[in-house]
Amino acid sequence: MDAEPTTEGTEGRSRAASLAESLHKGSSSKDVLIRKLATPALSGDMGQCLRVLCDYVGASHHLLARYDLVQEEGLDFVVAADWPFDLVRRLESELATSYSQSTELEKCLSVLQPKYAILPDDAHVPAGTSRQYCTVTLNVGRTRLALLLLFPQDYVLSPERLREVGLLAAYALSLSANKGHKSDRDFDLTDRELECLFWIAEGKTSDEIATILGISRNTINNYITSVMRKTATKTRSEAIAYAVRNNLV
Repeated sequence: MDAEPTTEGTEGRSRAASLAESLHKGSSSKDVLIRKLATPALSGDMGQCLRVLCDYVGASHHLLARYDLVQEEGLDFVVAADWPFDLVRRLESELATSYSQSTELEKCLSVLQPKYAILPDDAHVPAGTSRQYCTVTLNVGRTRLALLLLFPQDYVLSPERLREVGLLAAYALSLSANKGHKSDRDFDLTDRELECLFWIAEGKTSDEIATILGISRNTINNYITSVMRKTATKTRSEAIAYAVRNNLV
């Protein structure tokens, strides 16, 4: 005679099935998101890409700006935006000042790190929108950009999702800019060189990296020398800064 399943066993299997389903959905949702970005990115429609990303992170408005053009006259620094025009104008000088006052190291360390600020009191914001905005900086090749997002009032922000949005925006821009073109990097780092670059960016010494990778200290130094030669840098700090700018680590 077959034993009847206990309530505890049934609930346990139900919880396991639920967890498996949620994990599957979490994984597939990222794939769906990337596919939704690919089509408009390849057609050069960054506005649609940013609307998809706003839906993902819960933002109400987006502004994608090129930091290397922010000090030029006019609004040529704006790549795509649905912010009110007057608000973009109001923020233009503050963006330029913030960028010019940052050191190169600060610019590198800020990549994909959400930064929060408050809009000026005299700036008009859309109804129901918080005066706090978030900036995520990103690099595409040698171009540094900033994605500025507005959110509904009292919305709880997710730093992890904001970092993901920065990465996905860079991905979409790369598809749009590099369609049919080769990368402008004229060198390739080996897997070992990239590993060494990652660990020196984590602050590890040659001896520590040698222990981690299980190879000699001299070999590690040779890899690091090769990295600096290929990236035209003179010190480890410069190599780290270059790696961050070019999304190598």
